[in-house]
Amino acid sequence: MNILSIQSEVVYGHVGNRAARFALERLGHAAWTVPTILLSSHAGYARVEGEATNPDLMRRLIDGLDGNGWLGRCDAVLSGYLGHADQAEVVADVVRRVKAVNPRVLYCLDPVFGDSGRTYAKPGVADAMAQKLLPLADIVTPNIYELSSLSNSAIGNPIDALAAAKRLARPIVVATSVPATDRIGALAVEGGDAWLATTPRLESAPHGAGDLFAALFLAARLSGHALPDALARATASVFHILSASAGSKEMRLPAEQDALVNPPLSSVCLERLA
Repeated sequence: MNILSIQSEVVYGHVGNRAARFALERLGHAAWTVPTILLSSHAGYARVEGEATNPDLMRRLIDGLDGNGWLGRCDAVLSGYLGHADQAEVVADVVRRVKAVNPRVLYCLDPVFGDSGRTYAKPGVADAMAQKLLPLADIVTPNIYELSSLSNSAIGNPIDALAAAKRLARPIVVATSVPATDRIGALAVEGGDAWLATTPRLESAPHGAGDLFAALFLAARLSGHALPDALARATASVFHILSASAGSKEMRLPAEQDALVNPPLSSVCLERLA
């Protein structure tokens, strides 16, 4: 499958497109990556250099794909972190373009704008995602803070998360970092079906887990996995990699890449909520 991934790019480490590209290609997919921002590393280091991509450059990169006939061969679009709000229209435009050629193309929106009770994206990005990208999305993968913001809901447990996910009114919503008693979970909702996959909580997980999860869940759906299977596989892979990366500021993706292909499903408790 050919997946156009539009999100952040770093020189060092594995977040954004660096995480998504590695995972997608390890699973046998072609990842076409367009950077929304180019940074030396993620923001957790003392010094970070780089800048957001100009929307005009993003358009020209995409037009280059189209001019060679490649855009029409796209099977899915994945978008994540945006460097500023104007980039949302670029993403919306390419989603409309690829769906005009092939309506079966999946668009997965990972609304990366905040976490842990705060918004860290540039001003206007969250609103642009909600207004321009959310209505186009086939799959949405917010963390619990982003889901609460997008749905204007307070969320304290999986039932709250289920109600909030339904308010988004999208075909598939997968919420991560859902509090589940003494565990942490990912909740997937599609139509009348809802599944919760939980794992033990981890302290001080490295950056990039949400970027990796979105790519893995999308890849699983493209490969034909049903909702609960896709949820369990993505959750198990991410949990294993985060566990193996304990104490590090980066996910140990290359070292633990076998978990992408063969997720250790025994680490995940899967239950149906609806």
